[in-house]
Amino acid sequence: MKIIPYGRQYISEEDINEVVNVLKSDWLTQGPKIAEFEKAFANYIGSKYAVAVSNGTAALHLSALALNINSGDKVITTPITFAASANCVLYCGGEVVFADIDPETYLLDIKKVRELLDSSPKGTYKGIIPVDFAGRPVNLEAFRKLADEFDCWIIEDACHAPGGYFIDSKGIRHNCGNGDFADLAIFSFHPVKHIAAGEGGMITTNNEILYHKLRNLRTHGIQQNPELRQFNHGLWYYEMQELGFNYRLTDIQAALGKSQLKRANSGLEKRREIAAIYDKNFSDKSYIIKQTGVIPGHAYHLYVVEFKNRKSLYKYLREKNVFAQVHYIPTHLMPYYRKFGWKEGDMPNAEKYYKHCLSLPIYPTLTDEEQNYVIEKIFVFY
Repeated sequence: MKIIPYGRQYISEEDINEVVNVLKSDWLTQGPKIAEFEKAFANYIGSKYAVAVSNGTAALHLSALALNINSGDKVITTPITFAASANCVLYCGGEVVFADIDPETYLLDIKKVRELLDSSPKGTYKGIIPVDFAGRPVNLEAFRKLADEFDCWIIEDACHAPGGYFIDSKGIRHNCGNGDFADLAIFSFHPVKHIAAGEGGMITTNNEILYHKLRNLRTHGIQQNPELRQFNHGLWYYEMQELGFNYRLTDIQAALGKSQLKRANSGLEKRREIAAIYDKNFSDKSYIIKQTGVIPGHAYHLYVVEFKNRKSLYKYLREKNVFAQVHYIPTHLMPYYRKFGWKEGDMPNAEKYYKHCLSLPIYPTLTDEEQNYVIEKIFVFY
């Protein structure tokens, strides 16, 4: 059997043709495809605005800047995430405070967040960054209520969850990243994500002021819109109004992303079918502590299973060309974060999860034969 990764991109002929068309056009970057992709993505998510950027990390950084994180500002996030979710706070001079996960959902535990907020004077914490880990949506209605109580903003890290949704207390559906509850939401277009653009990211919001600030920060803080200029020296004039960055997405990537977006729903449907097969095959197995299962609204970027003897299983599967992966080493235990005093035992639920978790292959082009092979090898191991 050829190598089966935990995730991979699928590039169609239509994708290739869209990219070739851009390569033959007058614009490789800063052209019309950016706005087209932004509009299409905002429509898909259900937000008013979308700002395309160079990657998900840039999206997080710009979001933190737009919300005015300053030196010493404290922000709460989860330890079970890619490090960028926390790093964006440090980029701005802020302080990251981790709260443990809910062992049932693997998501940031709102009860733990409340404990942190209650334990300090109001205003100590500036924001909360919940993560839709593995594609499971955070209940942002509940987090919004908590954030408002303590005057905090919310950045939703929805990199794993385009197409995901949750149902609020009134029975209303809310798509991940639609801006109904979070101030800003961010997405990634890395090859293993639902929508692949090679690299790339998107920030969504319903806040017009934040939208314009993000667009300015994305391009060096330089403004060319005549309506927003503070001075005017002529038609050639542009002005740097604040310190920004070169976090632009190219038209090449935007064309690929927009083309991939057309298959987003079918890809999500396939991911959910794969998840259901895993769930059926691993139900009631004594060597499984917990598995993701079938969850309405889950976007299934990852299908996580907590296995007994995970370390040996990981090694065995790789020997059989099944490249399952561990998501994630708790961020607070990374050597860099340990320098701030974080240590083993600080996040017991996250640390216990890490000892057993394994992400099984799940992506739209995974064949029945390949999935059956993965399942069979796990059966053989145990």
